[in-house]
Amino acid sequence: MQVEFHKVDNYRYSAYDESRMNVPAEVFASDAMMEAARRDSSLIQLLNITSLPGIVGRAIAMPDIHQGYGFPIGGVALFDSDEGLVSPGGVGYDINCGVILIRTGLAEKEVSPHLKDLVDSLFREIPVGFNKAGLRNVSHNDLEQICLSGVRWSIDKGYITEEDSIKMEDLGSLAVESTAAISERAKARGLNQLLSIGSGNHFVEIQKVEKIFNNPAAAKFGLFEGEVMVMAHTGSRGLGHQVATDYLKALSEKPDGVIMHPEDSQLMSAHIKSRIARDYLEAMNGAANFAFANRSLILWKVRQIFSHVFHLPKDDPSIQLVYAISHNMAKIEDHIISGKRQKVVIHRKGATRAFSSDNPSVQGIFKETGQPVIVPGDMGTASYLLTASKGNDAISFESSCHGAGRTMSRHQATSRFSYTEVAGNLESMGINVRSATRKGLVEEAPGSYKDIEGVIEVISRSEISEPTCRLKPLGVIKG
Repeated sequence: MQVEFHKVDNYRYSAYDESRMNVPAEVFASDAMMEAARRDSSLIQLLNITSLPGIVGRAIAMPDIHQGYGFPIGGVALFDSDEGLVSPGGVGYDINCGVILIRTGLAEKEVSPHLKDLVDSLFREIPVGFNKAGLRNVSHNDLEQICLSGVRWSIDKGYITEEDSIKMEDLGSLAVESTAAISERAKARGLNQLLSIGSGNHFVEIQKVEKIFNNPAAAKFGLFEGEVMVMAHTGSRGLGHQVATDYLKALSEKPDGVIMHPEDSQLMSAHIKSRIARDYLEAMNGAANFAFANRSLILWKVRQIFSHVFHLPKDDPSIQLVYAISHNMAKIEDHIISGKRQKVVIHRKGATRAFSSDNPSVQGIFKETGQPVIVPGDMGTASYLLTASKGNDAISFESSCHGAGRTMSRHQATSRFSYTEVAGNLESMGINVRSATRKGLVEEAPGSYKDIEGVIEVISRSEISEPTCRLKPLGVIKG
């Protein structure tokens, strides 16, 4: 579909043709970001979403928008909970990919002499790359329980605490009645991948709080300038990928309830009341629980490594989870549509939840600050911790960006940059880096991503989320 986008203000573009679109399309972006989006198919993908049946509100995209499978990365769309649909292409292959941010209570000057040792230990004990796992002897029964309960399994096994789960989206667990909707192939792929990062843009980074912008929020989170943090980005690994593969294949066979898009086969979906939609949502939630557990084990391992290196007590209170956030999910939520609350199936593809302090489901200190929003940048610049802004439901359906967003494909990056160049530049900036492969490092070269400062400016000026602090990388482990 080709419909012209018009500039609404300095940070927003909109398109609508009532003869072809059920709802408007809207992009939060600067002029430069919009021009970049026009160079791939992401805007066409966003427009195609607007003609899906049951869609309500607007189809929106975040400033990290770029081409994806079905939905663009950074895409958000809502569907009526009775007459709408669920779309695997609106969730993605890496179901419940997400980010955790951990504070250590240690200052940079304390950590600097041990930085190489820490990076080496993280690289050794949290495997990266395909078919790698850091947790051995996981039984089939363990896997079943993980898919059913998420981090409840981790708590029961003593890896993390109840307090940790309070700082996780959905408390680290989604309702799953049975794992029958998850194929044996998906379970087999997940069995040996717990406590791992994977490849692509997944990572573990040691960072420092470079600058605080919101002192009250930072104080609530216990952060101080110069504090060393650990950020990790990973998801449901092979299990989630196989769930997506299985259900896209099942939909292609056109069972009862399938909805085919007239222009894009990647947007094939299932009516929300159909059997295949129910099965997909059950399998998706099971994969999401696997991802929650995977990230909880990384939290456990980070605590182990820092406790060992700095001779800290096993239960040292300084190494604390700040928050664990998800993207690549479809959820049943209530949102404001045309001034009224409505129950919807919201898809966030490469976008994250951003519940403000007004949302009744927000708990604890987040009732004062709003939900934390973690936005990784590229490994050579910075990442950000933000909090959700009040009133953002009317702006973005309580959704925010999930990262900086690519400006070039991985193939383009390997054609443009060399390993020597990327590794050398990072070393010159004092960033200690380890990668599973040379190619993997080049694919994630800093020059292949948008400027994180520009992305955060759009999100902040649009009153979606407010910056709390900027985080500078010190050590990087890439997939």
